[in-house]
Amino acid sequence: MCSTGGHLAQLHRLEPWWRCHDRAWVTFDKSDARSLLADERTYWAHHPTTRNVGNLVRNSFLALRILRAERPRLIVSNGAGVAVPFFFLGRLLGARTAYVEVVDRVASPTLTGRMVRRATTLFCVQWPEQQEFYRGATVVGPLV
Repeated sequence: MCSTGGHLAQLHRLEPWWRCHDRAWVTFDKSDARSLLADERTYWAHHPTTRNVGNLVRNSFLALRILRAERPRLIVSNGAGVAVPFFFLGRLLGARTAYVEVVDRVASPTLTGRMVRRATTLFCVQWPEQQEFYRGATVVGPLV
């Protein structure tokens, strides 16, 4: 299961890996998501997510419903606030989680990155400088 938010282009470079796996996507209902994921199993999350408690609650209920139906073994996110409920509930249900910090935040950590760090099995950053904020993170290089 992949949670993307507004960073679909970043996951495109990982397509050779995810293309061969059964998958479902959770992202925001926007025109680029509709076109890029037209042939994919997709769920639409509520946005905005950052600092929006109402949508955090809505996305928590959505996560519970989707996670029960899909039963993912791995949840991957690339910087979307929607990752928060999916990671914490997913871990409670036994899923592994992989988070990829966004490419454009080198000088400071993102709110989502700080929040999901505890619920992350594998935490990846795209720049070595980001390791200053996320000790022990794996540098995967730019995915754009």
